Amino acid sequence: MTAALVLGALLAAAAVLLVALPYLREPRAPDDTLEQPGELERRQLELAEARDRALAALKELEFDHRTGKVSDEDYRALVGPLRREAAAALRALEPRAEVDARVRNRV
Repeated sequence: MTAALVLGALLAAAAVLLVALPYLREPRAPDDTLEQPGELERRQLELAEARDRALAALKELEFDHRTGKVSDEDYRALVGPLRREAAAALRALEPRAEVDARVRNRV
């Protein structure tokens, strides 16, 4: 009976080791440096940042106007350019925007 217990314990230890082995090894990547984004990815990141800045500015302007920190005249003067900036960034981020712009420029 003790031989069966020892054999069972060894079998259980081997199973635990077999299951845990992938988690115990150190990952080895050939090169763990990130690739530089391409020109298209860089342009998309710039446009996304411009969109986020414009939308955040619009949100802050709306909040300031509602709380009375910005007068109606100042609000009207500031909201138009911010909306145009946000709309331009959103249009530029659309997948068809670049294709449509090229088609319009050819015609």
